[in-house]
Amino acid sequence: MVAGSPSRSNAPVRSAFSRSANLEALAAGAFDVLVIGGGITGAGVALDAASRGLSTALVEKADFASGTSSKSSKLVHGGIRYLQQREFRLVYENLAERQRLLENAPHLVSPLPFLIPLFGQSGVVAKTVARSYSSALWLYDLTGGIRIGKKHKRVSRTEAVGHFPLLDTDRLVAGFLYYDARADDARLTLSLLRTAVDGYGAAAANYAEVVGFLRDDNGTVTGAEVRDLENPRAAPFEIRARSVVNATGVWTDRVRALGQTDPTSSLRPAKGVHVTVPASRFPADIAAVIPVRKDRRSIFVVPWPEVDLVYLGTTDTDYEGDIDNPQCTGEDVDYLLAAANGVSSAELTRQDVTGVWAGLRPLLSSKPGARVSKRTADLSRRHRVWTDPDGVVTVTGGKLTTYRKMAQDTVDLVVKGLGGQSKRRCITKELQLEGSPGLQKNGKVDPPESGAHAHLRHRYGTLAAKVLALAEGRPELLEPIATGLPYIGAEVLYAVREEMARHVTDVLSRRTRARIQDARASVRAAGAVADLMAPELGWDEVRARAEAEAFAADVATELEVAGIAAVHDASRHDAR
Repeated sequence: MVAGSPSRSNAPVRSAFSRSANLEALAAGAFDVLVIGGGITGAGVALDAASRGLSTALVEKADFASGTSSKSSKLVHGGIRYLQQREFRLVYENLAERQRLLENAPHLVSPLPFLIPLFGQSGVVAKTVARSYSSALWLYDLTGGIRIGKKHKRVSRTEAVGHFPLLDTDRLVAGFLYYDARADDARLTLSLLRTAVDGYGAAAANYAEVVGFLRDDNGTVTGAEVRDLENPRAAPFEIRARSVVNATGVWTDRVRALGQTDPTSSLRPAKGVHVTVPASRFPADIAAVIPVRKDRRSIFVVPWPEVDLVYLGTTDTDYEGDIDNPQCTGEDVDYLLAAANGVSSAELTRQDVTGVWAGLRPLLSSKPGARVSKRTADLSRRHRVWTDPDGVVTVTGGKLTTYRKMAQDTVDLVVKGLGGQSKRRCITKELQLEGSPGLQKNGKVDPPESGAHAHLRHRYGTLAAKVLALAEGRPELLEPIATGLPYIGAEVLYAVREEMARHVTDVLSRRTRARIQDARASVRAAGAVADLMAPELGWDEVRARAEAEAFAADVATELEVAGIAAVHDASRHDAR
C-alpha cells in the first residue's frame, strides 16, 4: 500500500499528535514502513518515508528522544577534529547538513561563534600549533563552513578575554574565531515527528515497545508485536508493515536479537558526559573549544544565555554498562571541571554544578581485521545502513548533525526493497519543519520577540501562539514553573495535549530542559508540574504525588552518582 501525500503546510491548523488516536491507527492499519526507535534517526526516517508518500508508523519503547537524542552536545557542526582524522567527506557532509538545518528549522537551530584559545609561553604560541589550527580552519571554511556567512579569523588576546574573562592570561596568547550552530536536540526530534504526523499522516507513539517480530512462511519480518507500556494489562497488539526499520541507536543489537540467533555485534558504545554550571562561575558570551591538559582531547564550553548557565562537555570513553541507564560519575565531573580550570582562573568545584547528563554514542565497531583504536574518539562518526537476513533494514552510527542524510539513505534502501513503489524522491533537503517561521529573501529570519516569554519563539516557532493561548483566562499559567528558568505552566499543558508527554520526567527532562539545566530547581518544580498534568491525564492525587516523587528519586540518584548533593523533597512547590 502506498498512501498519497496529504496537503502540506508549515503550521497545520489541527494537531494530529494525539497518543490515543495514533495508537488506534497503529493497531488498525497496515503500513509500508514501520520504524522502531523514536530518537533523532528514527524520527528522520519516519519523516523521509512519509513525505515520499509511504504510509509510515513509528514506535518508541520510552519517551521520544529519551536516549542519546536528548543527551548530545546540542551542536550542529562539521567537526573540525574529523579533519585531523582525514575524514574530509564526513566534514563536507556534516557542513552541508548543518546548512540545511539552519534553513529548514531556523527557530530551533541557530549559528554559534566558537573561540579556540591559543596558549603559549612568554606571550608566544608554538608556530606548529598556530599553523595547524589555521590550516584546519581554512580547510573547514573551504569544505563548507563558510556557508554560514562568515569565515574564521584570528583574534587578539584582548578579544579572546573579552569573550572569556577568566581565561588564564599568563599563558593566553591569541585565538581563532569560527562559526558552527547549536540546537535543542530533544525539541528537534519532536519537531521531526510532529511534521511527519501532522503534515504527512504518519502514526507514532511513545511508550510502545516492540516485544517480537511477525514473520511470513519464509521467515521474513512482516511487522512487529507491540506492548503499550502505559496500559500494561492490555495484550500486545500487532503492527503489519511491508518494511521494518531498526533505528534504535545503541539498542540496535538488542532489537536485532529479536529476529536473529546471536547476531554479529555492530556497535561500540561510547559515553559522553556534560555538566552545567552558573555563567557567573565561568562567564562566556560565545562557545569555545578548550584543550584538556595531559590528554589528546578537547571539550566544548557552550553558553546558555537565556538561563545564565554554561555547560561543559563532552567526554568520550568506552562504555560496557547498562545501556538503559548511563550515568555521569564523580570522575566524569572532575574531568570536565579540571579541563575548564586548566585554562582559566575559575576554580570550579562539584558544588558549582547545577545539572548533569550522560548519553551513549552508537559508534560503529571496527571492521574485522582492522586496527582497533583504544580511544573511542578515534572511531569514525559515519553511519551505516544494511538489510539483515530477516529483511529488517538497520541504520546506525552517525551523529545528530547528519540525521537527515542517514534517513535518506535508509529510505532509499527501503524503497528499493519495496520495488520502487514510491515514485517520489527524497524531499527533506528543503522541507521546513513544523513551527518554522520561513525564510526571507536574504536567508534570515525575523529576530525573536522581546519580553518575558521570548524563549517560546526559539522552542516552538510559529506554534508559540498556541502555547500562550492555553493561558487565556488562567494568568497563573504564564508564571515560571521552576525558579530561575523561563519555562511556564502553559508549556506543561501544551506538552501533554500536543506533544505526548506522559510523565513528569517527559516535561522536565525533554519538553523543557529544566532537569539538565538546574536539577535541584526541577525537583522543586515536580509537584507543581504533576498537579498541572493530573487533570489532563486523569491522575488522582496519589498518582500525581507518585509521579513527582519518582522524578525526584531519579534525579537524586543521578546527582548522588555524580558526587553532587541532591534535593529530595518533591512535595515542595516553587512559587507559582
